[in-house]
This record gives sequence, C-alpha cells and structure tokens, in this order.
Amino acid sequence: MSWRVAAITVCLLNQGLLPTQAENARPNILLIVADDQSSQDLQIYNPRSSLQTPVLAALAERGVVLENACHMGSFSGAVCTPSRHMIMTGRTVWHLPNVRGNIRNCPEDIVEWTLPAVFRRAGYATMRTCKRGNSYEAANQQFEIRHDATKRGAAADDGSPWHAERVLDFLQQRQQEQDERPFLIYLGFSHPHDQRDGTPELLARYGAVNHRDQQQAPPLHPDQPQLPVNYLPAHPFDTTHADVRDEIAVSGVWKRRDVATVRNELGRQFACSELIDQQIGRVLQRLEQSGELENTIVIYTADHGMSIGRHGLMGKQNLYQHTWQVPFIAAGPGIAKGLRAPGNVYLLDLLSTLCDLSGVPIPESSEGLSMRSVLDGTAEQTRDIMYGVYSGGSKPGIRCLRRGDWKLITYQAPDREIDEVQLFDLKTNPHEFLLEHQRPEVIAATGIQPLPEQISLAGDPAHAAQLQKMLALLNREMQRLGDPHAE
Repeated sequence: MSWRVAAITVCLLNQGLLPTQAENARPNILLIVADDQSSQDLQIYNPRSSLQTPVLAALAERGVVLENACHMGSFSGAVCTPSRHMIMTGRTVWHLPNVRGNIRNCPEDIVEWTLPAVFRRAGYATMRTCKRGNSYEAANQQFEIRHDATKRGAAADDGSPWHAERVLDFLQQRQQEQDERPFLIYLGFSHPHDQRDGTPELLARYGAVNHRDQQQAPPLHPDQPQLPVNYLPAHPFDTTHADVRDEIAVSGVWKRRDVATVRNELGRQFACSELIDQQIGRVLQRLEQSGELENTIVIYTADHGMSIGRHGLMGKQNLYQHTWQVPFIAAGPGIAKGLRAPGNVYLLDLLSTLCDLSGVPIPESSEGLSMRSVLDGTAEQTRDIMYGVYSGGSKPGIRCLRRGDWKLITYQAPDREIDEVQLFDLKTNPHEFLLEHQRPEVIAATGIQPLPEQISLAGDPAHAAQLQKMLALLNREMQRLGDPHAE
C-alpha cells in the first residue's frame, strides 16, 4: 500500500468513514456523459442511422436501454449548464444552486451533497475528466482527481482520446498504488458538440468535411448520413429563441438548413460520436483486463439531445423528443441484461440511483427518484408524468408535458407575439411530424411520406378534451416544481 493510500485510509478511520468488509464489495461506477448528442443518432434508438457504435451496442446487449430518459430542461441558452448541475445535485431545474442568478429553494450546503462529495465520504476514489465550464464548479472541486479541458479538435491530444487517456492514467495509478477502494469515474467528453471536428479517417467514413465557409454549402457525398425523418428546411414559427447562437452562429452552418449542410453536419457529428465509442472501448477493455469490469456499473448518457436539421432546427433549445430526450444505456451489477424499458427518468435521478445501487445513503437534498427498479427489470418506469422547460430566450418560453403516449408542447413569448400549442400522440406520431412534413418538397428530400393523421392534434376538435386535460396537468406540474411562470 502506498503512502498516499495509507494516508487516505488513516483519514477515513479518523472520521469513522472507513468502509466495512461488506462495503468493500460496493460496485465501481463509470458514468459517461457526451456533450450534445441526440438519442436518434444511435442505431440503438434509430435503426435508420448509419452511425457505427459497436461498443455502445455491446453495452446495450448486456444491459438496459431506457427509451424515455430526459434532461428536464433549462432556463439558459446554455442548456448544458442546468443539465450538469442537475446531474451533480439531484435537484430539479428550478431548485438548483446559483446558476447565473437562478436559484430557488436550494439548501445552502448543497455542495456537500453532490455526487462526488457523497461518494468520496462513502469511501470511493473519485475522478473526473470533462470539458471546462458550463457546469457546477463547486461540485467539480469535490472530486479527488480532476482533469478538465475542452477538447473538440481532430488530433488525439485535442479530442476525445485525451479524456480517455486521463481515465486510463487514473486506472494505471490505482493499480500501481494497489488502491482497493471502489471508484467513481465521471468521464465527460467534449464532443460531439460543435465544432464537430472529426478525424480524417472518420470524416471519410461519413462523407463529411470540416466545413466552415459561410458562403457555400458543403458538397454532397453518398456516404453522408441520410436526412432525419423529421427534417424541415425551416421551423414553421419562432420557438421563442430563434436568434440563439446555436440556430444562427454555428460555424459552417449559420442559418442554412439546406440538404447538403444538414447531411454534412450529421456526418461530422457521427465522426465525432464514433471516436467517442472507440475511446469508451479502450476504457472498458482496460477494466476487463484488470478484472474490474464485472463489478463496474457503466452508464452512458448525454447532457441533452440535439436537432441538426430535425424540425428545421439546429440547436438544443427546444423540447422535441430528439432534443429533450437523451440516450441512456446502463450495464453492470444489479442491472438486468438485454432489457428495454420506457424508464420515464430524468438525468437528475442519477444521484439517487447510483447511491441506491451502491448501498450509499441517498441524500435528503436529492429530488430525484431511484431508477433501480427499472434497471433491475422489476418496473417499467419511475413516474407517470414528465415535465420539460426551455426558458432561455423570451419568457415564459417553451413547456412540455408527457403522459403515456400523449405529449403537449406550448410556446409563449408575448414580446415576439408567439402563442403556439402542439399536441402529439406519440404512439401514432413518434417523430412529432407537423403539417409541414407533408409538403412535396420535404417528402422528396427525406423520402418519408407521413400519414395524414401524423400532425399536431392541438387544433383538432376531436382532441379538444385531451388538450385541456394536458394543459391542466402541465400547470399542476409547473406549480409542483416551482416554475416561476405557473398560473
């Protein structure tokens, strides 16, 4: 045992926090968080996708895929900021620690009950690597080892391999020091967030180029990903923040929604995502070689989804399924194998869930629900109603509510004269097709012919009662969660 581990052991003994023999059997945790990835990018969720992620596919085969995991929402154009605060604290979106002045009903000592602080006190070795910024800095400081840097380049030392190397270094050091504590590793990648600079090899696989010329569309290539099924050349109305950076100022995209730009941008997204898959494979291989993989809970998710042409949008500032929903794959001890379930979970449920799976007491400050019963296959979902918010532009902004197959989205921005309502039956219209998707030029571009009933049903008199029911449920959830714009 090294002097460093010995010192930690003495410290834990003095605090009465040394794990018992039973606690030494606690599982390791590898929490992997991608930056800006729609679940619809992955073949696990979308068989039409050409993205190759064999490591994640294998992880899904030996674990659980949740079909409806969401990030709850944001009061900021930087959607990742409240999302990452929710992951760290288990708090709901309107009850977070100070994020650009937004704080409501949050314990003053919340940093002591964040993910790294809770697990470090429980005797875990804690390590983090992720992008810089747009996260809860006070919580990040609670990790025992931390290597944060924004790595979005194409070179190995300036992209996703850099983050994987930090984890591999940690595992090697752990082995050298004979550190037998269970570990909590937070592996956050900086990709596939734009600039989406892919490696030459992977860009070639997806027929894409690292294109930044504002004046010209990139060339079409047969290997580029197909257009999304719900592609539109423009959204039919202002979503309350149509001038947000992601919609007008991403280099190489700007305001363009032409077929060539969208397909090229998806190709870049896929190139970055496949590289992430390769890096996850390296980490899992090291864990397998060391004999620790069998006792490691592995969770793959993202801070939120992304549009890239879906519904005529490019960013993350909306509440369609491709953006509100996140990928969620889990495998390891206590988790069923080869299972798919609705889930109905939020990212903020991670703290309670990881505590529950590890035998660590769940902090009273956590508002999340443990999804253990879903992950072990004894339940299909954790909750009946799901609420979402985007209020980063004009207020009050966008709200959504899902119950069963029914989903409501509202858009309100008096300063922009916006007052729109959408109602979807996701059983018959899972892609949230709009009337605009039935235009001949859109059908010609996508090759998809929506059925006549695959539209928003908000204006259909036959569904007026369902609409009013969903509006009432939404306002009730807004009141319950402390939404400042609840009636």
